[in-house]
Amino acid sequence: MIFIKGGRIIDPASGTDEIMDLVIDQGKIIDIRPDMEGLAERVSEGDLTVIDADGLVVAPGLIDVHVHFRDPGLTHKEDIHTGAKAAAKGGFTTVVCMANTKPPVDNVETLEYVLEEGKRTGIHVLSAATITVGMRGKSLTDMGLLKQHGAAGFTDDGMPIMDALLAKRAMEEAVRLDVPLSFHEEDPSFIENNGVNQGEISQKLGIGGSPALAEDVMVARDCILALHTGATVDIQHISSGNSVAIVEMAKRLGAKVVAEVTPHHFSLDESAVEKYGSLAKMNPPLRTSSDRAEVLRGLREGIIDIIATDHAPHSQEEKNLPFTQAPSGIIGLETALALGITNLVHAGHLSLLQLIEKMSLNPARLYRLKKGVLALGEDADLVLFDPNELWTVTEFVSRASNSPFVGERLFGKVKYTICNGRIVYGGER
Repeated sequence: MIFIKGGRIIDPASGTDEIMDLVIDQGKIIDIRPDMEGLAERVSEGDLTVIDADGLVVAPGLIDVHVHFRDPGLTHKEDIHTGAKAAAKGGFTTVVCMANTKPPVDNVETLEYVLEEGKRTGIHVLSAATITVGMRGKSLTDMGLLKQHGAAGFTDDGMPIMDALLAKRAMEEAVRLDVPLSFHEEDPSFIENNGVNQGEISQKLGIGGSPALAEDVMVARDCILALHTGATVDIQHISSGNSVAIVEMAKRLGAKVVAEVTPHHFSLDESAVEKYGSLAKMNPPLRTSSDRAEVLRGLREGIIDIIATDHAPHSQEEKNLPFTQAPSGIIGLETALALGITNLVHAGHLSLLQLIEKMSLNPARLYRLKKGVLALGEDADLVLFDPNELWTVTEFVSRASNSPFVGERLFGKVKYTICNGRIVYGGER
């Protein structure tokens, strides 16, 4: 049994933001109310862990719908166990692994490997399967079979699906199976060199870059396909201001479109490439300050539903290559909450309740999970953090350290992560 005393309980599902006590037993929340004085005296000392949560926020465990744990095939960058430890340190109790492993998750054997390894970690590790066989965009996987064996959803993340008819067929199958599809929206025909926005910075570097057009045309297509098929479609790592407006229009028309944004896209713009080099290289790239302003508007106005890290570990040797040869992507699990608190809550764009909604409740709803809620009888997946503690980003428990935020001073420090009623991270105040 765990007794969490005097914490600021934040539950977006009920709109709760109140100082209360909370009790966990056998993996479930069994009581939430103010001033449960005397509980410790009624329970034998050996059976009760008391957490003094004075000054801490107690919220539903965070859920990341977009992580790359590189397992199987690229475990020199990350594996399921190191990735899960990074997630727990960041306050995440559930993650959805992307399917672009080696081999990709387009078959039952690879899917079951990821899920079985995930069960050996302290958190909930889910996995998407690929939409197309080998992520080649030519034919659909057996989505029904893969769902039957535990696929949480489907995505070819890392590769766009260029065949519009195939994308439509995938959406129709997803409607039948009641699963979400997540789309990587970049048309390669418009891209000279990916990882940097086509504009002022790419011109300085003389490397062409990736224009917002490459994202916008794909987002527009898939929003319209979602509207006509009724599929639940997640527009991944949105970065373009035009794409935010397109998603806004699609929602107004009635499409079941969800948009996710990364902490790096709401925190940085293309100028970061000059400062951080390949540590600010990602797909889609960091765009202009006006694009970032539209992303922030999208978050404020509910157009962008989810904050997801796109946690993308790479080795130091790979990131030290010349810019055009270095891989795209950065890690994000251990800094996501703090970046949200610092650059969204403290900056006045979102309330703490709204931030947790986008990092827990909305991700749970996308994947049809009975998670993201603090209520009696619900699973005891929680994060406890100090929203006002200022800390410096230094070491990571992830196997990788490719982050432009090293050395940054951020607000919001995770103190405990509890999953299935067990403390999987923390214990020190």
